[in-house]
Amino acid sequence: MTSDPITQDPRPDDLRKATSLVVLHTGNGKGKTTAAIGVAVRAVGQGWKVAVLQFVKSGEWATGEEKSCKLLGMDFRTLGDGFTWDSENLENDKAAAGRAWSEAKKVIEDGAYQLVVLDEITYLCSWNWIDTNEVVATIQNRPTHVNVVLTGRDALPELIALADTASETQSIHHAYDKKIAALRGIDF
Repeated sequence: MTSDPITQDPRPDDLRKATSLVVLHTGNGKGKTTAAIGVAVRAVGQGWKVAVLQFVKSGEWATGEEKSCKLLGMDFRTLGDGFTWDSENLENDKAAAGRAWSEAKKVIEDGAYQLVVLDEITYLCSWNWIDTNEVVATIQNRPTHVNVVLTGRDALPELIALADTASETQSIHHAYDKKIAALRGIDF
């Protein structure tokens, strides 16, 4: 750690412009969805059309991010059946994941949005509920103006390699460690 400010421009001289980027937020720490929503808010501020697709959370949660994104004019879709620990039938959840991926694939390929957030998609890939190679191919072959943000723990190496920017969020400690439940407005 340094206490001195940076006084030299750290950017390389041969920087180039990209037409779109793939960003990945993974790791066991809190804030992956929040970081993705931050990118989405920034994109709306630039006049972009944005779609946020959530793959695990169900529409029953009425989360703060869903309400806020909709107020800002984003297309926000909760496509999951909820958390796996609450599931009574994982095969139904797996089928819902397949339907959710089909919908997300169409959203990406149609090119109507400049930013598509695939929130919690890493889980579906790491659990083998959807074909990771198809996810990678769809994102690689997307229309050139479509940016994609992926989130979730345990990102597979294929998703990490796909990303232009990959960040890992680490937990130092969490309120759950102190037996504190999720707080509306902070956690959802």
